[in-house]
Amino acid sequence: MRDIGIALSTFILIIFGSVVLDSLTPHIFPNYFVYIFVASLAFLFFSNIDFDVTALFSKYFYGISVFLLVLTLIIGRVTRGTIRWIPLGPFTLQPAEVVRPFLLVFFASYLTRGEVTLKKVFKSLGLLAIPAILIVIQPSLGVSILTVIGFIGVLIASKFNKKYLLTGLLVVLVLLPIFWQILAPYQKQRILTYLEPSSDPLGAGYNSLQSTIAAGSGKIFGTGLGKGIQTQLSFLPEKQTDFVFAATAEELGFVGAGLLLLVSFFILFRLTKIMESSESAAARAYVSGFFLSYLVQIFIHTGMNMGMLPVTGLPFPLVSSGGSSLLATMTGLGIAVGAKRK
Repeated sequence: MRDIGIALSTFILIIFGSVVLDSLTPHIFPNYFVYIFVASLAFLFFSNIDFDVTALFSKYFYGISVFLLVLTLIIGRVTRGTIRWIPLGPFTLQPAEVVRPFLLVFFASYLTRGEVTLKKVFKSLGLLAIPAILIVIQPSLGVSILTVIGFIGVLIASKFNKKYLLTGLLVVLVLLPIFWQILAPYQKQRILTYLEPSSDPLGAGYNSLQSTIAAGSGKIFGTGLGKGIQTQLSFLPEKQTDFVFAATAEELGFVGAGLLLLVSFFILFRLTKIMESSESAAARAYVSGFFLSYLVQIFIHTGMNMGMLPVTGLPFPLVSSGGSSLLATMTGLGIAVGAKRK
């Protein structure tokens, strides 16, 4: 194993998450152990392969990713008006999550081959738009945001004239009205209610208010596993996924939530060390993109659980239930470890 620190921290978070999830939603076991096993195999597999070898398949990764996203819209299971999951017997797969690290491999390989001209940037934005739009259509706003954030991380780490970044920001500003129009009504409502959650306490603002109450009621040591009022009496919705941080803070208090963040930020620290040690420009760009998306995911999840950000439906990496998210994170970490110089 090239990076014992990441490996140990990863499995500590998985064990920590399993204990919390067993308290919140014990019915997901033993099926969830299958996801943990498959994700662990993916981590071990990619962490033992040099990034340069993985990057040889980057074009295939992109093509397969787009294919899976289109396939989701064709045969995916409709759940609460969304089409995100492909049924696989007793299990489900969310391609939008799983393809994220492979898209980063593609863009890291593409953007580090030669000079990054403005023409190449626009071409890469066009290539990014295809999977991003397919994800937004499902709709899955949170995953689409992480996909774009990862791309930005890759772009910044490449031989990119930073003055083009201003051009990109201007393009984003121009496209914001179009982006707003393609958002689902409930997504628009989440953003509007974020500005004033108390304006609709029993509707769109309910989740934000309940998560804030749960996070604050745990105090220092929490109410104890299985004893949280907000979580166990179902006041807190999606407690095992979107609001697992608030549920952890209620039942394990500041100590439990702090431990969760401490281990997560240690993983981020190790990723910065991998960036420093990588000799390949493509490897550094990939790790940069993964680092940024991982950091933003933790920031958004924690922020929305504390009522500081709009609810976007992002899980906490390695802790929230969700086999596809776990598989994507473990695969992404494995590829990052493979980028480390031996």
